[in-house]
Order: sequence, then C-alpha cells, then structure tokens
Amino acid sequence: MDIIEAIILGVIQGLTEFLPVSSSGHLELTKAILGDTSVPEESLAFTVVLHFATALSTLVIFRNEVAELIKGLFQFKWNDELKFSLKIILSMFPAVIVGLLFEEQLESFFGGKILLVGCMLLLTALLLLLADRAKNTNKEVSFSNAVLIGISQAIAMLPGISRSGATISTSVLLGIDRTRAAKFSFLMVVPLIFGKIGKDVLSGDLNFQSSDMLSISVGFIAAFLAGLLACKWMIALVKKSKLSYFSLYCAIVGSIAIGYALLN
Repeated sequence: MDIIEAIILGVIQGLTEFLPVSSSGHLELTKAILGDTSVPEESLAFTVVLHFATALSTLVIFRNEVAELIKGLFQFKWNDELKFSLKIILSMFPAVIVGLLFEEQLESFFGGKILLVGCMLLLTALLLLLADRAKNTNKEVSFSNAVLIGISQAIAMLPGISRSGATISTSVLLGIDRTRAAKFSFLMVVPLIFGKIGKDVLSGDLNFQSSDMLSISVGFIAAFLAGLLACKWMIALVKKSKLSYFSLYCAIVGSIAIGYALLN
C-alpha cells in the first residue's frame, strides 16, 4: 500500500466512522477499487489501526464530557457519571462476546467480500430510514436500552453495517433523545477499540512490516483529522433529523456494490 492509498483510506475511515454509512464497508470497497491484495487478517489489522485513530478523535471532541465523567467516578457515589459508565460497560458485552467467540469468522468477512458489503449497506439504509421517521423525545439511555444498543453494535461488526448508523438508529427507535443517542453511540465504541488494540498488541496479532509503517502512520493521521470534522458534523445532522439522506446514499452504494459483485 502506497502513501496516497493510505491517505485515501484514512480520510474515508475518518469520515465514515461517524457518518452512518459504514466505515468498514467503505474501506473494503475502496481497497477493492484500488486493487488491494491484503489477506483478510492484514486487511482487518489496518482497519483496526484506522478505527483507533477515530477513537482518539472521539476523545478530543468529547474531552469535556470525558473529563466530567472521570471526575464524577472519583467521587465514588451512585451519581450520573457512574450510571453512564455502567451503561457503557453493559453496551460492550455483546460485541466483546461476539469478538472473542467468532474472531476467525469475522476476519473472513474482510478482504474483498463486496456482495456482503452491498447487502449490509442496504440493511443500513433501511435502519436509517426507519430512524429518520421516528418521533423525537427527551428520553435518556436506560440500562436495558444500553444492552439493546450494544447488540446492534455487535451486529455492526459486519462490514457494510454502519456502527454509528445501527446504534443511533436503535437508540432513536427506542425513543432516546437524538443528541444523547449520538453521544452514547460515539463514546460506547471507544473502550472496545482500545481493548481490541491492546489485545492485538499483547498477542502479537497486530504486527506490520517496517516498510508499511510510513503508510500506516499517514493513514492514521488522515483518519484522525477527518474524524474530528465528521464527528462534529454528524452530531449536528442527527439533531436536524437528516438521516434519510444517508439512507439514500447507502441504498445507492449498496446497489452498485451488489451489481459489481455479481458482474465480476
């Protein structure tokens, strides 16, 4: 992978991690277009690195909220910060279980599965369309809601299903306030990504050739900077109920991907 390709993939990851159009799906489609020949494990490893970059951009955007959360936890009381943290932990369980039990199966879905990506993009389009028509409320995320949102996040580990789209759509369909839904969606994935990075580093699964480090670093920076812009943009769009535009986009890209896969 050369530097230009790494920048393209990084920008796409940064934008699509927060926009509800499936970052992993777009990365797979882009790599197919660019003629990437990575085996599934290497393809997934590069995807994980780019996700790590967008996780850092999430922390930057929500730095004040994260600081307040940490401050509240150190009060050692049954306060809103502790409740929110427990909800985040609850939301992680489905994805952790799926990731640990089906890691090899998940890896097999990465690396040129264009037909799968196309079909999952159509599913994402349907979810976004339903969520866009849902009534807005002031409801907060409950503990039971956190589990259901976590299940949608686990399903979104498939390339082509937007993680932010699935979790925000699930939240909105459950009647949760759109701003709270976006905040919870973006923050709930951060511990998972950091945990995945830590696990892969300790196990030796996340290793790259020295010749790849420049491309990886450039892709990482591109994803981080693009993520900063996309995160702010997405929060504003969710508030204004503009998910139907992304639904149409996913439907178009998904249909093109399916057509491409069937003709090749």
